[in-house]
Amino acid sequence: FLSARVHPGETPSSWVMLGLLAHLTSQDPHVVALRDRCLFLVVPMLNPDGVVHGNTRCSLSGHDLNRCWSTPKPRQHAPILAAKQLLAGLLAAGREVRLFL
Repeated sequence: FLSARVHPGETPSSWVMLGLLAHLTSQDPHVVALRDRCLFLVVPMLNPDGVVHGNTRCSLSGHDLNRCWSTPKPRQHAPILAAKQLLAGLLAAGREVRLFL
């Protein structure tokens, strides 16, 4: 599970994600072998509303999404709740999450 831009002002993470996606979709033999064995779930921008509105740290609702992982609320922290539900669904299906980045 790979994600970026939970804090809108962290613009370098967009470039890192772009490079990572370019590499993961390349025909490099090591990456092809890795894709055959692993499922990559990518959320390139966890806080798009905050990014679009020019916030530096918070979502559109004024919350720092990095501080609500333990108890996200549906209306205030929807992207975090969706990410947690995605991960919970994988675990419930018997999938193993080996990297959360």
